[in-house]
Amino acid sequence: MTYFDLQEALRVLGLGERATLKEIKTRHRELVKRHHPDTGAVDDPDAIRQVNAAHKILLDYVSGYRFSFAENEFYEQNPEARILMQFADDPLWGK
Repeated sequence: MTYFDLQEALRVLGLGERATLKEIKTRHRELVKRHHPDTGAVDDPDAIRQVNAAHKILLDYVSGYRFSFAENEFYEQNPEARILMQFADDPLWGK
């Protein structure tokens, strides 16, 4: 897999630079329902293959990703916790 493949998979699924696993799966389900040959509303017979290939690329990437449990990564992913930690001791904003 290349970075271009990853970007193309995001484009096919219509996802942004950041997406949760739940968002990836939800978007895949939506597109499969839309492009599945059994629905009869298929303009492009190749679309379902592209959607499934993009989903596989993203799942492969996510499953091989090494998550960081570092404090700075936690606060980047949880801005509310960062703000609480930053202002918790402040007499005006804290407890």
